[in-house]
Amino acid sequence: MTTRFGIIGTGMMGCEHIRNLAQIDAVDVVAIADPYEASRQAARKACAGRFHPHCYEHYEDLLAREDVDAVVVATPNYTHHAVMAAVFQTDKHVLLEKPLATTMADCNALVAQAQRHRGLVWVALEYRYMAPIAKTLDLLPQLGAIHMCAIREHRFPFLPKVGAWNRFNRYSGGTLVEKCCHFFDLMNLMVPSKPLRVMASGGQNVNHLQERYDGEVPDILDNAYVIVEYEGGQRAMLDLCMFAEGGRQEQHIVVTGDRGQVEATVPGTEVFLSDRAAGTHRAIPAPLSPLVREVGFHHGASYLEHLAFLEALERGTPARVTVEDGRLAVAIGLAAQQSIATGRAVDLSELEGFSA
Repeated sequence: MTTRFGIIGTGMMGCEHIRNLAQIDAVDVVAIADPYEASRQAARKACAGRFHPHCYEHYEDLLAREDVDAVVVATPNYTHHAVMAAVFQTDKHVLLEKPLATTMADCNALVAQAQRHRGLVWVALEYRYMAPIAKTLDLLPQLGAIHMCAIREHRFPFLPKVGAWNRFNRYSGGTLVEKCCHFFDLMNLMVPSKPLRVMASGGQNVNHLQERYDGEVPDILDNAYVIVEYEGGQRAMLDLCMFAEGGRQEQHIVVTGDRGQVEATVPGTEVFLSDRAAGTHRAIPAPLSPLVREVGFHHGASYLEHLAFLEALERGTPARVTVEDGRLAVAIGLAAQQSIATGRAVDLSELEGFSA
């Protein structure tokens, strides 16, 4: 049986999804929608003759098609609530690009609507599927009681996007929502407890300061330290720098328990597992899955997430990455942005409309 997709939003990530889907059997992209002709043209190019979709300016026209089984929503962050509200008027399955939304109110609304939706709702937090990170998650039971998680990402600046929406907090939700929801999601997977409080320090020191859009200077952060405190006394930390091109590894992840530690890097093909009692550590292979046919922007993770999404559709099983996962990751990002703005620790309970 062929699953027929519609792609809503065909900028960089929308086209990335098309390229991944093009490598999967029993899939067809029958429709795309984007308000910009240049983006629609990019989507046609990404189809590379594998798909021959109908093209629309308005996503409502795509959603009206009965031959679309599932949609990928890859529109700018600030549009997610409106686009998903329209999706929820149908029974279509949906893979929604991160972040879930840019405000707590919108996240809460989407969670409530998803609970009533007949189709599958999956949030694209694909970092879980990167080989070194997936292996780290597999090894967590060997660490004993987990107490600490540290994630470092030192990378290149935000890439250009249509309309420069990712240059402004009001459109993106802020760097710690737009980019770092991935890492807060990983923290929540790796730390066996609920996040309670966030302390952060950050700024915009290098990137985009010379840019002007309608006379306005971008206001997104380009570096930050974030500490997340958990209900069980555990702590997690993010070290973010977005003016660090050319580093040996983009990401470095360390999870520490009372029996040992696991350390991973992205890119990377192995992780290191230590044993405190023995005083030893060993390398454990974490190669790219042989299932991956499209490495893409995320080291094969997007491809594997699409396989998992399609498997859930076939088997009728729940989403592995839920709207609640997406909501909690956004909540930490919003609290971190608020902590930087106010210069104090922020309890998640302070966020308007947040409930544990």
